[in-house]
Amino acid sequence: MTTSDMTVWRGRVDPEPDSDRWHQRVQAYGTDSEKGVVITGFACDAGVARNQGRSGAAEGPTAIRRALAPLAWHRDAPAYDGGDVHCQDDDMERAQATMGQHLARILDAGHLPIVLGGGHEMAFASWSGLSHHLAERERRPIVAIINLDAHFDLRDPSHVRSSGTPFTQIAEDCAQRRWPFRYACLGVSQAANTRALFQRAERLKVLVRQDHEFRDEHIHAIKRDVQRLVTSCDHVYLSIDMDVFPASDAPGVSAPAARGVALSHLEPILECLRTSGKLRLIDIAEVNPSHDIDQRTARLAARLIHQLTRPSLGNPA
Repeated sequence: MTTSDMTVWRGRVDPEPDSDRWHQRVQAYGTDSEKGVVITGFACDAGVARNQGRSGAAEGPTAIRRALAPLAWHRDAPAYDGGDVHCQDDDMERAQATMGQHLARILDAGHLPIVLGGGHEMAFASWSGLSHHLAERERRPIVAIINLDAHFDLRDPSHVRSSGTPFTQIAEDCAQRRWPFRYACLGVSQAANTRALFQRAERLKVLVRQDHEFRDEHIHAIKRDVQRLVTSCDHVYLSIDMDVFPASDAPGVSAPAARGVALSHLEPILECLRTSGKLRLIDIAEVNPSHDIDQRTARLAARLIHQLTRPSLGNPA
């Protein structure tokens, strides 16, 4: 774990009153910080390497912060930088455990954590933190896990644990805890997922919506299905893999999408989750600056953070 590098937060300063930007308002996180949003990074792509993807996402947290820094500030509650967890060599499991502990403490203090990645192995780290937090407070919490992703990430972890296995690992953890596993994967590419993965998703009763389903005439029905899932659960964990977007919008990812889903088609889902009052944790995975073009992917990730953290009734963060 590192301390917050506040030098990343910089940008233009406007002379007009009430014209602050994120870099002027983000503070270093402390244990006595007032409740708000805590941005923390998972600087790891060991899982991507294990999954035979292209490395570079370990630099994602810094790239996203730099893209977020100059955006206009519209929040009421504070935002903090909670530092980064770094993966040493291939020790992904230790990095996941460290991040889980860090997130549990942030959640215990009443904040909304936003984890910047980093490979999608971060999802198991995120879940570890959330599950530890909830287990101390509830006997059988029901968590809606919403993953915007071109991939299920439901590979069999008995072969190798990687960026392709986190949601299977979460399913196994839920089974051990005797918690329900409520998983939705939205934006799935049939071309990028084998029949075995679709079969596993069916066995696990995953809510699946493929990329080609995201058309104007279908968005209302998809949003309705997501709302039903959220209504049936106590908490929401949102994971966004940037490869859910078209490669033209998000070229800097570990596995660019040939088709993808447009932001305009995902915004109704994001708004539904933002205003649900149940959103407990957000992570953004697979930003790979070494393959980005004009910072498109990092800028899109920053825009997502901006949208998801706009103030709303029922969500103090």
